Amino acid sequence: MFFDNLEQIPTIAQRASCAVFVVPPETKLDLPTALRLTPADDKKASLITVEQVREFIALSSSKEVRDRYFIITPADAMNEAAQNAFLKTLEEPKPFCHFVLLTEQPSALLPTILSRSQVFSLKIKHVLDQAPNADAKIINFAKQLIAANPQNLPAIAAEIAKNKTREQALDISATAIELLYKSYFKTKNPKFLSKLPNFITLHKNLSANGHIKLHLVADLI
Repeated sequence: MFFDNLEQIPTIAQRASCAVFVVPPETKLDLPTALRLTPADDKKASLITVEQVREFIALSSSKEVRDRYFIITPADAMNEAAQNAFLKTLEEPKPFCHFVLLTEQPSALLPTILSRSQVFSLKIKHVLDQAPNADAKIINFAKQLIAANPQNLPAIAAEIAKNKTREQALDISATAIELLYKSYFKTKNPKFLSKLPNFITLHKNLSANGHIKLHLVADLI
């Protein structure tokens, strides 16, 4: 879903227990009764840790009788452990508590977080209609893999593996992941999100020097 300007965020956030806003990194929000979580200043890496997230979400445990907002920015700064800790809160949303996640890179968030949130992209700052930064051959292979059924997947895998170039296979899997994220954000169709875990697994296995043809078939069936 899309929104036209930043002034709409408070109204949108009030209607959701968790909303992800795809916005420029310099975006500042002024929400009433808001608490904010950002990377710790004393850390060399700009990360939001699991300890920070646990302390932050603990603040939402009180029984609120009015709307209260919990802003995480940039949300993509949460490491995997922090995101998993936050996910538990989304599984049991509390009344009057609204989590607002600001990010320029929604693809860095866990698919399970995105599937439990409402995702909104700022129209003047979205790149969903831009083709991936890859050549036409890579994009074509990525689209074929996304649309492939179990019957024609082996033939596509054989064609990709024929060149025996791991870099190309990694580019194809990364492009497919980007296409799936963009398709989901544009349409909110869960079928795109459901394919993501397989492609993420494929990319990890190829990165770990797994057999190209084998994983192209086994990980995507």
